[in-house]
Amino acid sequence: MNGIHVVLCSPRIPQNTGNIIRLCANTGAELHLVHPLGFDMGSSNLKRAALDYTDLTTICEYAAFSDYKQKFPDRRLLATISSGNALYSSIEYTTNDSIIFGSEDTGLSAEIVSLFKEDELIKIPMQPSNRSINLSNAVAIVTYEAWRQSNFIGTDSNDITKHFS
Repeated sequence: MNGIHVVLCSPRIPQNTGNIIRLCANTGAELHLVHPLGFDMGSSNLKRAALDYTDLTTICEYAAFSDYKQKFPDRRLLATISSGNALYSSIEYTTNDSIIFGSEDTGLSAEIVSLFKEDELIKIPMQPSNRSINLSNAVAIVTYEAWRQSNFIGTDSNDITKHFS
């Protein structure tokens, strides 16, 4: 496991969370869900999107973001927002990082954003007239960058070389 934590605050769409479950299983990241959720964890849409990957990753749930922070006080927290100050690709990720994402419709609450320093607010660039990127796509972009920087820890390095050479 690469140690990266993906933290979703109030995700609303079960298909996105299902896709993120598969992503976490494939990258070795842990998934942490902060309530309220916009769906039941037994939702058929979540199960259909997650396929049989739910058992291949760690999934934890929390009543509030403060509960997550209390459980992991020593992790570096990075919040993704469309108006962030640092490009996601300019961050030097470590296996002690937690990457925080907001809900599909409202993003992270102002209350949660206020907990972060300016250099902990990261963004994914996009065209100036656009508002957002699909949540599961945003999680994939940032998680794969963090995993790439750790040299795809957990995979057979010969296998990686074979596919990318």
